[in-house]
Amino acid sequence: MRYEVNIDGRSFRLELEQSDGGWQCRLDGKEIGIDAVLASPNVISVLIDGKAYEIKREQTATDMHLWVGNGRYSAELRDPRSLQAQRAKTGAAEGTKRLVAPMPGKIVRVLVLQDSEVQVGQGVVVMEAMKMQNEIKSPKKGKLQRVMVHEGDSVNAGDVLAVVE
Repeated sequence: MRYEVNIDGRSFRLELEQSDGGWQCRLDGKEIGIDAVLASPNVISVLIDGKAYEIKREQTATDMHLWVGNGRYSAELRDPRSLQAQRAKTGAAEGTKRLVAPMPGKIVRVLVLQDSEVQVGQGVVVMEAMKMQNEIKSPKKGKLQRVMVHEGDSVNAGDVLAVVE
């Protein structure tokens, strides 16, 4: 199985194959030793190259986040074989889409002006959280209808940063 994975704005290609009662895993073409057990609903215990992790999934109506220890990461998983993934890849997402802050932070830079045309995956806002800068990207091709934040604003997880029409 091949997937496109997006973690906090970074894209990865994940390939998983089940063999001999275990899993073979390649991340961006690099072989990774992995063993995983579903500990409880939405919680998986993973052993990656000999190091143990507990990963918790938080699913809302519009977003998915992964908790690894005390870290919260925005996550998106796409099966490139699915029609929905193909639509998202080409920017054919329908309707108005909101860009939402994945975690609390501070707006460092607004990259696109209101009423500008944006492409799918184009950076719209740069947000600093936990001393790291994250580029929040447009989920679709369209017009940036509204920018809700300014440089220097503090935002909470789930706050709407911009709207793409």
